[in-house]
Amino acid sequence: MGRDAELLGIITSANVACGLHASDPDVMAKTFALAREKSVSVGAHPGFADIQGFGRRRMSLSAAELANLVTYQIGAAEGMARAAGLQLHHVKLHGALANMCSEDIEMARACYGAVRAITPNIRVMVIAETAQQAAAKELGLTWRGEIFGDRAYNDDATLVDRKIPGAVIHDPTLAGPRMAEMIREGAIISTSGKRIPAKIDTICLHGDTAEAVELAASVRAALETTGVTIQRFD
Repeated sequence: MGRDAELLGIITSANVACGLHASDPDVMAKTFALAREKSVSVGAHPGFADIQGFGRRRMSLSAAELANLVTYQIGAAEGMARAAGLQLHHVKLHGALANMCSEDIEMARACYGAVRAITPNIRVMVIAETAQQAAAKELGLTWRGEIFGDRAYNDDATLVDRKIPGAVIHDPTLAGPRMAEMIREGAIISTSGKRIPAKIDTICLHGDTAEAVELAASVRAALETTGVTIQRFD
C-alpha cells in the first residue's frame, strides 16, 4: 500500500508486517527480495490481528494469547526471510500492540518472553525509555532504542495518540531537523519541550504515511549533514 521500493533505497532496516495487521505471503516474499537487493536488514513486525484497523486498534488478550500472537508472526517472517536468502535480523512490535506494551510492562514481558523463547539472540527494537525497554532489559534480550521520525511524544516517552491533531508529523522540513536535534542531545523531545535522556540506536518511519519517502530522505540527509554515520545494525 506504500512506496516500499523507494523507501528500501533510503533506509537500512525494514520492519516487515507478518500477515495479521497487513501484508500476506506474496507481499512478504516481494519485500524480502527487494530488501536483499538493497542490502537492507529485515525484521519481523508483529501486530494485532486487525486488518481493517491496520493493527492500530487496541485489543485485550491474555498473556498466553499475546505470546502465541508474537510467536506465530515471527515464525512466518523467519520462514519467508530464509526462503529469500536472508536472516531475520530483529523484532519490532507494531501499532497498538507496541503502544500498549510501552505502557504496560506485563504485556511487554509476555511479548518479549515469546521472542526470547524462540529467537533468544535476536535484537528487539524497543520504544526508548518505556516499559518495552524495561521488559527487554529484565529478560536479558539484546535491545536497540528506537525513536520516531514521524510521531509526536508525550512527556513519559510514549507516543501521542493518533487521534490528537499533530500526533503524526507530515512535514519533511520539520522531520529531519527534529531528528538531528534529538540525536545531538541524546534525548527524546516531547511536545511540551521536555528532554528525556535516551539511548537512541534507530529511527522509525511509518511506510503508510503519504510522505514516508520524503520524510525518510529528510531525516537521512539531516543526520548525514551533522556527521552521523547511518549503517545497518551490527
